[in-house]
Amino acid sequence: MATILDVFLFLVVLGLHTLIAAVMTRFLRIRLDTTWGTAIYVAFLVPVALWISTLVVSGPFGIGIDLGTPAAVFTVMILLPTALGVAIDVLYVVPPDEYELPESA
Repeated sequence: MATILDVFLFLVVLGLHTLIAAVMTRFLRIRLDTTWGTAIYVAFLVPVALWISTLVVSGPFGIGIDLGTPAAVFTVMILLPTALGVAIDVLYVVPPDEYELPESA
């Protein structure tokens, strides 16, 4: 049985995973000039970073609740935050093209 603290820490980790996915997506959208390059990197790099984070958080630190199957862990800890992070960056944050940067010397 999961305690309230376990559920709270699980939700904090989900929030952090979403933040990581959004920041990584934003960074890749700013640094890469192509749309496909950003999509490919987001599809492969963000899940790898979240997978490593999941291993660290749930392994040595023991934070989280038992989700039962590896498929449920992958869906809840990696796919859901990736989708939310990308959606937040694409839908709610101003596109990188709309920023006006000062001229460099």
